[in-house]
Amino acid sequence: MPFDATILTMFPEAFPGPLGVSLIGTAWREQGLWTLETVDIRAFSKDKRGFLDDTPAGGGPGQVMRADVIAAALDSVELRGRPLLYMSARGKPLTQERVREWAKGPGLIVLCGRFEGVDQRVLDARGFEEVAVGDAVLAGGEAAALVTVEACVRLVPGVLGQAQSLSEESFEDGLLEHPQYTRPRTFEGREIPEVLLSGHHADIAKWRRSQREITTRERRPDLWAAHLANQQAKGE
Repeated sequence: MPFDATILTMFPEAFPGPLGVSLIGTAWREQGLWTLETVDIRAFSKDKRGFLDDTPAGGGPGQVMRADVIAAALDSVELRGRPLLYMSARGKPLTQERVREWAKGPGLIVLCGRFEGVDQRVLDARGFEEVAVGDAVLAGGEAAALVTVEACVRLVPGVLGQAQSLSEESFEDGLLEHPQYTRPRTFEGREIPEVLLSGHHADIAKWRRSQREITTRERRPDLWAAHLANQQAKGE
């Protein structure tokens, strides 16, 4: 069964975007390893002008997307046991662990908000999980949805092809990825590290591991602390 992604959005023209190019696009259009469907939320508005928002209860700036319109849009979709995600800056952080879990399943249904957000009642009533792709606020959920779906689809068997390359990437074992190099050997006075040209696979693996640890310690102290705790728990 393919991985099926359904996006509920006010702007279906934002898709497929980067999901339609390179190996991921080929896996969708030509190989059928995953599918992409967009649902235009505006089509479910009962307002003749297509409005699907209203003023916030209790006052305040901006507009809020209506629960009844979003519910109608969602009810038009076959759920098939797929997780319901709402892209939100206040959501739980998107992690590689969650991505791996979702990638093994039947797919995702992703709600993209706009304005000041979505009426909380539809999120609670339908069981949406709120997910954030970073500590930043976006104009809408479409960019975050693209990030989330791409992170999942690239793990679907056959999409990228090389399982080994996936296992050595950032977050797969709690560490960030090591630096990468290729020809030319010298670029603006900077050389490829000699160990990578040595042909000694054990030394190369040791160097890469060391670089992953250094990079994680310097750039993501939170991940480094978790890595050390995990190593200690394992007795390593």
